[in-house]
Amino acid sequence: MQRLLSYRGLNIFLVVMTLIAMAFALFFLQRYMGFSPCPLCVFQRIGIMVMGTFALLAALINPKKTAARLILWLGSLAGILWSLGVAARHVWLQHLPPDQVPSCGPGLDYWLEALPMQEVVNQVLSGSGECALVEWRFMGLSIPEQSLILFVFLTLVHLLLLWRIFQRTPHRP
Repeated sequence: MQRLLSYRGLNIFLVVMTLIAMAFALFFLQRYMGFSPCPLCVFQRIGIMVMGTFALLAALINPKKTAARLILWLGSLAGILWSLGVAARHVWLQHLPPDQVPSCGPGLDYWLEALPMQEVVNQVLSGSGECALVEWRFMGLSIPEQSLILFVFLTLVHLLLLWRIFQRTPHRP
């Protein structure tokens, strides 16, 4: 248990959670269930991959200096907070009354080809009708609601990781 709660152990846990989440999204939801990810789903995946990349670097490098640990932690935190914010927006869109749901746009591929990146981000975050569609539920929760719960949990793991960064372990003689 002590190893799991170490700096390296927590980062490995975040990497494993990234791999599980991406495998679930790619293999179960996309390949097995046949769902195409909406633009907000793609943005959530980007955030969790950013988190996993920084966590992997932290686990591999296992820096001793607090500043290096904080930089890697901030990168990982930025990724999960991005995913958390996008998932919250996605859940909000799904709970809008049908007459307030934005209309479907031309799609992420078109936006990436035709618009500058900042405008693509603005378009995606404003949402579209396809993002408000609930195609599948598990235990009464839509996919974005499940994602939001996961992202809140991973944010709490980041708080534990921050505590580990600043925790002073006694030096052994």
